[in-house]
Amino acid sequence: MTAAPDSTADTERDETVAGRGAYEAVIRRLSKASVDKHWEPYRDIPWDDPAFLIDPDDPRWELPEVDRLGAHPWYRSRPPGTRARIGLWRVATAMKIGLQFENLLKRGLLSYAYRLPNGAPEFRYVYHETIEEGHHGMMFQEFVNRTGMPVQGMPRPLAFLAQIVPWVPLISTELFFVFVLGGEDPIDHVQRRILKDGREHHPLEEVIMRIHVAEEARHISFARHYLRNRVPLMPRHRRLLLGLISPVVLGIMARIMLTPPGAMVRHFRIPEQVVREAHHRDARARQEIGDSVGRTRELCADLGLITPLSRRIWRAMGIWAPVSPT
Repeated sequence: MTAAPDSTADTERDETVAGRGAYEAVIRRLSKASVDKHWEPYRDIPWDDPAFLIDPDDPRWELPEVDRLGAHPWYRSRPPGTRARIGLWRVATAMKIGLQFENLLKRGLLSYAYRLPNGAPEFRYVYHETIEEGHHGMMFQEFVNRTGMPVQGMPRPLAFLAQIVPWVPLISTELFFVFVLGGEDPIDHVQRRILKDGREHHPLEEVIMRIHVAEEARHISFARHYLRNRVPLMPRHRRLLLGLISPVVLGIMARIMLTPPGAMVRHFRIPEQVVREAHHRDARARQEIGDSVGRTRELCADLGLITPLSRRIWRAMGIWAPVSPT
């Protein structure tokens, strides 16, 4: 058994990839890191340890007050068991959405790898990432199964629409890796915040988050370096189009990852007014949405994808800049 990382220090730095040689050096480093430091869900997580068993009434599942729903008077007035079950449903839904997103991601990565020429260093790294994402999907689904909750993940209409994502690399690998960051950056942002909040977490949730954060650092790094290498080489009209589509993708993905799922709202009969107050009208909730894509927003700016026209779309999607809390 390999111990899960004990901190959130696992990050990957952006490096200058102006030349092909520098870019390939980054890919080789990420491939080596995947060999040197990785985890397997059924070897490295003690699922049946009594301390890791899931009790839906465990107060450690309660939403923290930094969560806007968790801070709302309606939630705070619920019985402890209800608060715990709402929190557990929220965690299970995030994991279900995560495994659905990674399912799309794996299919897109394999579609991309299928067309790579012999000798391309990206091939090996993409297969490392695909294997790691497969492990993430298994540990997420195992967690969901052990909760016994009927969580659905993505809303069905969106889940149907999302089936086009694996085909995106056939049209634009650059757009595909923007989509990758749109799913990975928000959840990475949230998990790092949770792991640093000083609260006592359920050990099963914590070990899953630590493994995920450590390995996703490489996946995020690859996507960012791919875009840094490829976007400057794109024809001007394609860069313009990518700049217009990117904020739409990022805004939608951030909201999927960070807002309460409709099934949870219905199951616990959370009043619509409460949801609006906690997640649509609250400035801090809107700031969280903007913050969750902050690194990708900065990357897009560095790559020249933000123009006066595209900036309007960033603003319309509510992810242009942090909102001052009131």
